[in-house]
Amino acid sequence: MDLAAAINKGKVNPKMPELQPGDRVKVHTRIVEGDRERIQVFQGTVMRLRKGKGVNANFTVRRVASHGIGVERTFLLQSPRVEKIEVAGHSHVRRAQLYYLRGRRGKAARMREKRVVESAAAPEAVAAPAEE
Repeated sequence: MDLAAAINKGKVNPKMPELQPGDRVKVHTRIVEGDRERIQVFQGTVMRLRKGKGVNANFTVRRVASHGIGVERTFLLQSPRVEKIEVAGHSHVRRAQLYYLRGRRGKAARMREKRVVESAAAPEAVAAPAEE
């Protein structure tokens, strides 16, 4: 089954995480080189998220490579080439599309981290080993 047929059936990647602009993600992509396959990880910040019509949904991830060169890559959300998406963190943003990051370098490109409320079970798990 080719890539287009798999995408049009809508049966690929049913368990993708909920993404938002400002999320720091690791996208594991299947790369085919001749007769060999490997998994390549692209890590960066979600700049935009296009919901589209079901299988046409895509998202753009930006990272700063060596020497300050920005690299953006767009992925189809339902593509069978995308193995998995790991969400490493969430940033507080007030825009739906973060194109302003293109003009920023270094510390100016930082985004404020969202505060995560810890669950009540976490302190108990830390206290239990200390009581041995």
